[in-house]
Amino acid sequence: MLQSIEQLLSTISDSIWGYPAIFLLLGTHIFLTVRLGFVQRHIKTALRLSIARPQAEPGEISHFASLMTALAATVGTGNIIGVATAISAGGPGAVFWMWLTGILGFATKYSEAVLSIKFRIQNERGEFVGGPMYVLERGLNSKFLAIIFAVFTILASFGIGNMVQSNAMSNLMKESYNIPTILTGCAVTFLTGLVILGGIKSIARVCEILVPFMVIFYFLGCVGILILYYKNIPESIILIFKSAFTGQSAIGGFLGAGVRSAIRYGVARGLFSNEAGLGSAPIVAAAAKTKNPVHQALVSATGTFWDTVVICFLTGLVLIASGAWTQSSSPIEIVKTAWNSFSSSGIIFLSIALITFVYSTILGWSYYGEKAWEYLFKGKSIIIYRGLWVLGVFLGANLKLNIVWTLADIANALMALPNLISLVILTPLIVEETYHFFSSPIEKK
Repeated sequence: MLQSIEQLLSTISDSIWGYPAIFLLLGTHIFLTVRLGFVQRHIKTALRLSIARPQAEPGEISHFASLMTALAATVGTGNIIGVATAISAGGPGAVFWMWLTGILGFATKYSEAVLSIKFRIQNERGEFVGGPMYVLERGLNSKFLAIIFAVFTILASFGIGNMVQSNAMSNLMKESYNIPTILTGCAVTFLTGLVILGGIKSIARVCEILVPFMVIFYFLGCVGILILYYKNIPESIILIFKSAFTGQSAIGGFLGAGVRSAIRYGVARGLFSNEAGLGSAPIVAAAAKTKNPVHQALVSATGTFWDTVVICFLTGLVLIASGAWTQSSSPIEIVKTAWNSFSSSGIIFLSIALITFVYSTILGWSYYGEKAWEYLFKGKSIIIYRGLWVLGVFLGANLKLNIVWTLADIANALMALPNLISLVILTPLIVEETYHFFSSPIEKK
């Protein structure tokens, strides 16, 4: 019976995250890119604003802290194992299509943040809160869709952002260092509780330190591998772009299927990794100190740049240049092969990267789920949510989670639907805010 349920849920998840999700999310990316006049051209301004000194403006945390918290949730195992999965299924060309979703996704993540800040409110504690649920209620006058989004956000957060992450960490420590899962579970549970009990300001403080460290640490590791295979880099880049349109797989298959696989798996993993369109990142963007929606939206949109354009592309280049992608059809083995070539301590290096990625995801998603919980229960019982979150971390580290993972996968995709509806219908408002900002020399400073 249980196996039948797992198979049914797996079929539903594969269907949702197949062409339907690709069509809806990528279609929205392209639509918003065109309607906003290729807002991606302002990436330099966005990067500059993300590190600007915070002003005395309404909000809870700085622009940089907001971005780091959002990156904490998006930069995870998908940036390593997910990239390997895309390459093993779609060949090197999948990296190109993954990279393209990061560029196009900039417009969608920007738009989400504009609306979330535009329709954010102050709760009874005086804190600024927002996200798609408030956009749906106040912008579209649809309380029903707002509730649907909040429910799916909570379900996805406890799955993808909580139990699945702690499970991945405990299994990694068990397989690599023979550390009992219960010890890992206790350690992660304690560290998580220590941070999330302080709310967004506590989470942001940790993420401001943890995220830059883990990104730089991982970046240096990738650069170290690429130095070893520097002669293969030009050929690998050519292979990525060439096979994106001609198809090439390490496992075989005719060219037509190779191209379709490259597009499908590259786009799907890119969308899943940067979360543009899912409605998660704008929840924390709404807490940023800003009086102008566009100002913070530009900062928030850089998340797709760092997550997909930089980190995912760098991972893909490492896996291809090292030749690891031809050694196995198993994503995990592909990653291990690449990092084993770095040095005898390569796996330790990889383990540290994965552990920090996983822990940061737990912190980032805890805030998303908490704000959805707060919306549903009118700000009551937050301590109950935090207690359940900490318990979920411990249980996830010690249980088999096939059904939990699949259910969370489905909920994650279903978050996107009401969010995309609001983005498309409220596009004229996003365009108006954007035009006003960039036509005013004072606003851009």
